[in-house]
Amino acid sequence: MRLDLSLLIPYIGLLAEGAVMTLEIAVLSLAGSVVLGMVVAIARAGKSATMRRIAFFYADVFRNVPFIVQLFFFYYGLPEIGIYIDAFTTGVVALSIAGGAYASDVIRAGILAIDDGILEAAEVSGLSRRKIFTLIVLPIALRTSVRPLGSVLINIILTSSVLSTITLNELTGQARIVSSDTFRPFEVYVVLLAVYGVLTYLVSTGVSMLHRRLNRDLQPEVN
Repeated sequence: MRLDLSLLIPYIGLLAEGAVMTLEIAVLSLAGSVVLGMVVAIARAGKSATMRRIAFFYADVFRNVPFIVQLFFFYYGLPEIGIYIDAFTTGVVALSIAGGAYASDVIRAGILAIDDGILEAAEVSGLSRRKIFTLIVLPIALRTSVRPLGSVLINIILTSSVLSTITLNELTGQARIVSSDTFRPFEVYVVLLAVYGVLTYLVSTGVSMLHRRLNRDLQPEVN
């Protein structure tokens, strides 16, 4: 069999639309994951036993249930009780909730890693607990968590391919359409492999650069 990628030239625009939608979903889902992750991380690190139990339960459930089951619950299950959500919103919500479970671990680890001396100095300066957390603890935790949160973003990009199962034509969904039109699945999925590889590589590189930039004052000096 001869590889002929020229067959896909008429479909470049279609695949590009899918790639753009994948990135839109990934960015929105990462934002949702970080917000939800912060809330859950705060609850898990707090003093309320009830809130800690709820937070741990949420994290355990959404880390241990297959994402496709979660997705089908939101898209096919909720309409049975009168809740209707379009495919795009369902995808973003499902990815945000699933990603929030992992982001909460990352952010919680960043909170627990903060030096006690920094917190003691803040308390001595007269700052309230709320200001210490919002002005010192959370910014430091997020700054040091950039790299692992980047892994969450990459996982969201890869997992978003499952959204084609709910008729959402993101990158994988568009690739399936092209494959059925051309009857050349080999070429289509070779390109799909390459596109996902490039996307995740660029994200990984960008996250590493951002991490170094935000944490350069913490980098050891080399003589």
